[in-house]
Amino acid sequence: MKPRIIKLLLLLAPLGALQQPVAAQAVQTAAPALTLAEVIAQALDHSAAGQQTITNRETSYWTWRGYEANYRPQLGLKGTLPYYVHGIQAVGQPDGTTLFQTVHNNFSETSLSLTQNIGPTGGQVIVGATVQRTDVFNDAAGNFHSYNTQPFTLGIVQPLGQFNALKWARAIEPLRYQESQRAYVEERETVAQRVTELYFDVLLQQVNAAVAGQNAQATAELLRIGRERFALGRLSQSDLLQLELNLLDARQAQNQARLDAESAAVQLQAYTGQPAAAGTLALAVPAPAPQPTVAPAQALAEARQYRSTTLALRRRLLQAERDVAQAHGTTGFQASLTANLGYVNQARNFTDTYVNLRDQQQVRLAFSLPLMDWGRRQAIVKAAELTRDQTRHDVAQEERSFEQTVLTQAGQQPALAEQIALAGRADSLAQRRYDIARATYLLGRISLTDLTLASVAKDGARRGYIFALRAGWVAYYRLRALTLFDFETQTPLLK
Repeated sequence: MKPRIIKLLLLLAPLGALQQPVAAQAVQTAAPALTLAEVIAQALDHSAAGQQTITNRETSYWTWRGYEANYRPQLGLKGTLPYYVHGIQAVGQPDGTTLFQTVHNNFSETSLSLTQNIGPTGGQVIVGATVQRTDVFNDAAGNFHSYNTQPFTLGIVQPLGQFNALKWARAIEPLRYQESQRAYVEERETVAQRVTELYFDVLLQQVNAAVAGQNAQATAELLRIGRERFALGRLSQSDLLQLELNLLDARQAQNQARLDAESAAVQLQAYTGQPAAAGTLALAVPAPAPQPTVAPAQALAEARQYRSTTLALRRRLLQAERDVAQAHGTTGFQASLTANLGYVNQARNFTDTYVNLRDQQQVRLAFSLPLMDWGRRQAIVKAAELTRDQTRHDVAQEERSFEQTVLTQAGQQPALAEQIALAGRADSLAQRRYDIARATYLLGRISLTDLTLASVAKDGARRGYIFALRAGWVAYYRLRALTLFDFETQTPLLK
């Protein structure tokens, strides 16, 4: 019997390396294994999702630049060069009548203006200059031309009782820009979380493939020994057939596991922008995710301070108030005051228009007041007010939901850390139990059913450890995205 035991021990010796948690069992391939950090970096730099975060940030930046430009002076040049007319038109006469006469002339105009919006009032200050020229072509009386110039005008346009879009933009747009900067960091953490999920999907399938390969190899060896025992009359035909069936099942499982691993690898490569690799994608099993002590109250405080959700909720409330103000300012009494002063002159020669300039002043007050609108204004205002009230309720509910999410996520950290430790221990124990059960079965001391149960427990414990690692890393990035805070270094993620 001793030589038989020695033979069994030699068969089981290679299994000694399997008595460690699966974290120490990287998939053996020729290519160097990629780490989780490397794959995340690849996705952030080259994936469509990573590029989308950059595009969103750049778009927000230029939107902000456009908003700021509204409060800076605008210099513009406009004109009509030329406005030529040759035909019959209605021409007013000195006595008030209108005659259709042949008209042959050209009109040109050029104006330079400097405008400045007034944010608090919604008005606009205008400084400008204008040059006009008229050419009259008359074969009988001869051609002539004249100039009209306004070398300087200063004016103001001030809406009265109207909606002031500039005032509301001053309150909303800074929040929107800050929100976009925070959203950029959150989106990158979300990409990291998604890559982590796909990474562990591949890793789990590769572990399944490795387990299936080991099981197929071990089952083939058991079948070989079983045939020897059957020939000696020490194994029933039923158990031998069961061993043959187990080998077929193990090989089918091995082939399916390989296909599943390849499919999961393709999904990861497609998401991260990695080129499709010929062969197995080598991934390293990461160590457990960092598990710093996170007080739920601290997590909530950091989330309120740094998360874009806080700004987004404030912005939505302001937008609802703006819509109510817009409903009031565009449906009731409206007026506009326009005033300007400057100098003007006209002459046959251009240079003469700047001699003996004349004063020019204009004041205009225009208004509109609906006298009967059959409740239109009331309906528009009431709808805006109801929408505002509903927004308040929605914001309050979303704020409570967000706070609860942060508290729950932070509160789960200790349980996740313990789960990883337990899963690692279970993986080690299940592997040892299987090795012992296999050796005992080969000695004929336990049934095939007991060996099968030990094998199932071993495979389940190994997968459980990968699932625990996955949950820990996903929770790690999710908490970072929810709070925009790195609890390892106790620093915010915002630069």
